[in-house]
Amino acid sequence: MHTERLLLRPFEERDLQALHTMQSDVEVVRYLYHDVRSLDDVRIALARKMGSVSIAGEGDHVNAAVVLRDSGELVADVSLWLVSEGHEQAELGFVVHPAHQRKGYATEASRPLLDFAFNTMHLHRVVGRLEARNAGSERVLEKLGMRREAHFVENEWVKGEWQSEYVYALLAEEWAAQSSARPTGSDMGQ
Repeated sequence: MHTERLLLRPFEERDLQALHTMQSDVEVVRYLYHDVRSLDDVRIALARKMGSVSIAGEGDHVNAAVVLRDSGELVADVSLWLVSEGHEQAELGFVVHPAHQRKGYATEASRPLLDFAFNTMHLHRVVGRLEARNAGSERVLEKLGMRREAHFVENEWVKGEWQSEYVYALLAEEWAAQSSARPTGSDMGQ
């Protein structure tokens, strides 16, 4: 998959250093379930990501390395997880390299995954979950046209504290309406 500025491809061994930079940055992992990871831990995570290239059934997920089309530099990691076959629901996720945040890459890279979820997998609903203090991820989900449906107050004990969670969602019919109204080309990075 590709966009105006980005290529979404399977993860490869050559992504190890850039992925380590992402997963060992305190601010990047601040609102994730895991703490900073060592190079060995990232090597294990990379092997899992390299094996996550198709969705055959419930619980499966795809991970894509998001790289700049002109340089091949890894800028983000996006994923789509089939949460429920019966309810035709998936969850979208993304993590952006610290040197490439606030450039619209998460939004731009998520759109092809949403197209895949709704137009290829024919899902009914895609959700995005985030720690309530994660303003950057909240902006991305809102730019994608998702709406906040829930605010769970202090619902999880993570990293030594009670954390709160927002749940955003988008239905197939809403994505179709957005897609037909959205201009193509230069706005993809917005």
